[in-house]
Amino acid sequence: MATNNSTKQQLANRNKNQAESKQQSPANTIAAYLKKMGPEIEKALPQHMDVDRMARIALTTIRTTPKLLECKIPSLMGAVMQAAQLGLEPGLIGHCYIIPYGKEATFIIGYKGMIDLARRSGHIESIYAQVVYENDDFEYEFGLDPKLVHKPSLGERGDFVAAYGIAKYKDGGFHVEVMGEGDIEKIRKRSKASNNGPWKTDYEEMAKKTVIRRMFKYLPISIEIQQHASQDETVRKDITEDADSVYNQEFIDVESHEDPEEEPKAEETSKELTPEQAAMELE
Repeated sequence: MATNNSTKQQLANRNKNQAESKQQSPANTIAAYLKKMGPEIEKALPQHMDVDRMARIALTTIRTTPKLLECKIPSLMGAVMQAAQLGLEPGLIGHCYIIPYGKEATFIIGYKGMIDLARRSGHIESIYAQVVYENDDFEYEFGLDPKLVHKPSLGERGDFVAAYGIAKYKDGGFHVEVMGEGDIEKIRKRSKASNNGPWKTDYEEMAKKTVIRRMFKYLPISIEIQQHASQDETVRKDITEDADSVYNQEFIDVESHEDPEEEPKAEETSKELTPEQAAMELE
């Protein structure tokens, strides 16, 4: 009988420990923070977006990228708040991404997100970007009568060589931007997230986003939207702080940069919190 009681007690203790471990998991801690931040996220969101949906999508994005669970919670919450302020949904449809860089969560606007920001100006009839491969029929020229012809190859298209963007204005004007593979690579290498996230998994989309982003200074869009676009590839270490760019300076030799794959120096990590403790710390 004593043995049976001992076995039952061990099973009970194991179940209790498993329950406590589950309750204190990083995902549950982050969920508690998102719930606590709900009112602030709701204030930031455009009227057509729902705070519960945004929280679910953010949590799904974080859970499906294990390294995000190791990131500092303030940077995660800052990235979610940036997405909310821009009215962009992370992950699912390519509006924006939250990716880990060391222990910091990095916010990256996607191609579709950049297009969405541009269209909000109300002055643009259409805007899009395409990528060009070496076997495509591609011709362009600038001057008094700009011309661009692109006929994609129906067979093997070869290596990536360029990306271009076209914006047509409601008043009949238009703007064309072309960036070669070398120009896009310089932009990618300037980012500390150059070998992570969408630059690695969705290169074409990031190439198209890069050319649209370059077009922004020529498009008839507001200062506010320009400022929104400037939040691309940034880390916010607190929801109330300004975001820090993860791009290195414009004219620094890209070959001299630190290896993006190299982990930053070890820093003291935040202690593991239960959802209840997490909620109390945000108060």
